[in-house]
Amino acid sequence: MKSTLKRAERLARYKSGRRAEWYAAACLMLRGYRILHIRYKTPLGEIDVIAKRRRRIAFVEVKRRKSLDDALNSITPKLQHRVRQAAALWLRRHAASYTGDSGYDVMALVPAKRWPILRPHYLKDAFDHR
Repeated sequence: MKSTLKRAERLARYKSGRRAEWYAAACLMLRGYRILHIRYKTPLGEIDVIAKRRRRIAFVEVKRRKSLDDALNSITPKLQHRVRQAAALWLRRHAASYTGDSGYDVMALVPAKRWPILRPHYLKDAFDHR
């Protein structure tokens, strides 16, 4: 019974994370980004969303939390390292087709105060400020 509950809880978190990534991708598209990958997995780590706007490639970490502070506090040095490693691998694999600037951004999704929706907070170059 206990393991079934844990499995159901893990599945619910997984589905919630997937929805958050798709929601973040939609928000990025509204900002003029072209989505290149969602949930790009490598042996070194995972990148939630890879998007392009003009000549800049954005490696976006998506965090759905109860508050903006909780979302930002969940961006640990270990997570940053994994995302940077995965991004370096992506850049090596796609070096011929993408030249230009790149950055590590965060899309924090937090509940809006008055409506039952998620409010996006987009932080450009967020890893550089932590």
